[in-house]
Amino acid sequence: MSVVLTPQSKVAEVQAALAELEDPRMRAVNEKYGDDLGVNLTKLRALAKALKSNQELAAELWATGDTATRLVAILISKPRLFTLEELERWLRESRVPKVQGWFVNYVVKKNKNLEELRRVLMTDKDPVVASAGWELTAHQVVKAPENLDLPVLLDTVEAEMKEAPERLQWAMNNTLAQIGIEHEPLRSRALQIGNELQVLADYPTSPGCTSPFAPIWINEMVKRKAGS
Repeated sequence: MSVVLTPQSKVAEVQAALAELEDPRMRAVNEKYGDDLGVNLTKLRALAKALKSNQELAAELWATGDTATRLVAILISKPRLFTLEELERWLRESRVPKVQGWFVNYVVKKNKNLEELRRVLMTDKDPVVASAGWELTAHQVVKAPENLDLPVLLDTVEAEMKEAPERLQWAMNNTLAQIGIEHEPLRSRALQIGNELQVLADYPTSPGCTSPFAPIWINEMVKRKAGS
């Protein structure tokens, strides 16, 4: 019998519902990218929708440590209720790429402590934690550049991105690209750095998709903006 979730459901019921959705083949694919997840995300979102927003249940679900359960926790949490300390704790516990990405995008970016947390994370010695700081920096390049020293960020990218661990490298590359796309006076330097470092230059890109290689990405997005 399928588990039917309601706003009154408990942790055990949520996990039972997720277990019913487990697909070994999907898990095998996701595990190649570091995500120990075997649940279709559209169906997972439907479960979260049935629960409705519930910060208390979200905390209980998060405490399980299970990836799928934590994704549900993120979806039913209330971003504005997180203190800076809670944001940092959850973020540091977000080791799985999908969990970290969702938490940054769905919670941290909607919280008033975004900038303060970003500054804490940027210089962390743990590259996984620091990668979240750089993803938030890429966001601020677009949304609040007045909080940033963009030339100094380019200096850091130029000095460190080439040898950075994969997830940190991706986040730094995102920041580099956003600076080039959004800030014309710094575009030529961003392009120069990208061309010199050649980070992700050979990354396989599907037809119709834009390469993550910063010079290609920057030029393509600038061209699209000019045409819009």
